Amino acid sequence: SHGCEGFLATIHDTTSDVPSIHDQPIISEFPDVFPDEHPGIPPVREVEFSIELIPGAEPISKAPYRMAPIKLKELKDQLQELLERGFIRPSVSLWGAPILFVKNKDGSTRLCIDYHELNKITIRNRYPLPRIDDLFDQLQGAMHFSKIDLCCIHEFDESSLPRILRQVRHCVH
Repeated sequence: SHGCEGFLATIHDTTSDVPSIHDQPIISEFPDVFPDEHPGIPPVREVEFSIELIPGAEPISKAPYRMAPIKLKELKDQLQELLERGFIRPSVSLWGAPILFVKNKDGSTRLCIDYHELNKITIRNRYPLPRIDDLFDQLQGAMHFSKIDLCCIHEFDESSLPRILRQVRHCVH
């Protein structure tokens, strides 16, 4: 089985107040897929994502990016939370990608992983995403839009796990 990415877009033809995300029919119909809070790893799904590499590709391990002490503390705190929630685990893999922070609109920081080098040796998905301008054309005239992060985590098959590791100064996850 090969995985796929899912998107949810809703259109409301109304001039009333902005509806709550919980008023969306799909969310009411599948409440177990859209929890209010994400206490830990989502349940195991039928589809596992795998990263297929170009034949002969060697493991890539990039050095961690330099960070100011305050960013290192933020990194340590975020990694500890991810570890406690079961999203990450310690590893000794030969693969590794550096971590960086991106500032959110609200001023908080989001942990990101630089997979540029891994992407260069990954076999591309043969099924492209739809063109964004075509998607926007379909939404023409819509007044309300919902953007949902569907738990922002994918279940990978065991053979792919070493390839998605993050390099941190004193440990690898």
